[in-house]
Amino acid sequence: MTRVIAIANQKGGVAKTTTVHTLGAALVERGQRVLLVDLDPQACLTFSNGINPEKLERSLHDVMLGRAVASEVILKVGDLHILPSTIDLAGAEVHLLSRTGREYQLRRGLEPVLDSYDFVLIDCPPSLGILTINGLTAASEVLVPLQCETLSHRGVGQLLETIEDVRAYTNPRLEVRGVIATMFDSRTKLAQQVIDDVPTQYGLQVLLPPVPKSVKVAEAPSVGRSILTHAPSSKGAVAYRELAERLLEPV
Repeated sequence: MTRVIAIANQKGGVAKTTTVHTLGAALVERGQRVLLVDLDPQACLTFSNGINPEKLERSLHDVMLGRAVASEVILKVGDLHILPSTIDLAGAEVHLLSRTGREYQLRRGLEPVLDSYDFVLIDCPPSLGILTINGLTAASEVLVPLQCETLSHRGVGQLLETIEDVRAYTNPRLEVRGVIATMFDSRTKLAQQVIDDVPTQYGLQVLLPPVPKSVKVAEAPSVGRSILTHAPSSKGAVAYRELAERLLEPV
């Protein structure tokens, strides 16, 4: 059965896109069939895979509005498949507001292709608007990337409230798989404090290991590759490979 995982946090700059891209690549290394879904109008995941969003004729925007089917839009990048985004997706929120069942558009768009994949990883935008609601409605699990440099967990409570609303109205089977600690600096007490606070304050599991702060991880998107290819032996690559192993463990 296909596992559809939304990676969500309304705070920007917490490595959502890097986490989606790298976990996808790590799962492919383990023989999994993976589809990445770029649900962010900024199209950072698309760009990180070496695709120029400005040159795309069709994107997830067309799937969300029923103008194309997913199989016509999905692109292959190495062994990864990606449903790309463009800035046009920003306009989808306006179009969807007047549609009945607007929260289900992504789920409907993905249904015909789900059987072709073991994992579908959805990169949600840094907001709690209709696009993120679509991502959570389409998913069976949620991963929450959490930056360990600052007290960024302050927004986690708001995200959990949104997840509860989604469970109540559109997707009762949605489960929070856990938190992924990103940009972790083991030299600071604050980084460890953030990790320690999450289980007690929110009742969420922190998936180990934390992903260390790394220049190599930050560089990878600019060259259109994941850290697994850009710097395969780096600490960041090792951490994401271990996290992929965690995802393959029985829930």
